[in-house]
Amino acid sequence: MNETPIDWAQLKKDARAVMKRAYAPYSQFPVGVAALCDDGRTIVGCNVENASYGVGLCAECGLVSELHASGGGRLTAVSCVDKHGNALMPCGRCRQLLYEHGGRDMLIDTPEGIKKLHEILPQAFGPDDLVERG
Repeated sequence: MNETPIDWAQLKKDARAVMKRAYAPYSQFPVGVAALCDDGRTIVGCNVENASYGVGLCAECGLVSELHASGGGRLTAVSCVDKHGNALMPCGRCRQLLYEHGGRDMLIDTPEGIKKLHEILPQAFGPDDLVERG
């Protein structure tokens, strides 16, 4: 894991900036997310809705896509914001997505302060659970 200090104010600023580019004509609920990667990169994502509501993409989906499109690695710290720039909890599906790409000790800025992912997604299902037990 990168030993770069986490600048939470900058991550939140980056999340706010990308939130303004969200495509949210149906819900009017734009979301932005920024993350620090284990190699020091900062990546961002925003939600992209669709008239067929079920195929909309959460901001965290865009973030993980950007992670892999820009070289891969692991997420170490994440800040997700609503349209007012306030810390926003990822939905359950997105917590699972973040777990897959950041792990249980990834840090996340929540309305209650900085927490490790396993604190907001206890007993998570992950790649290790796919190992055959027998």
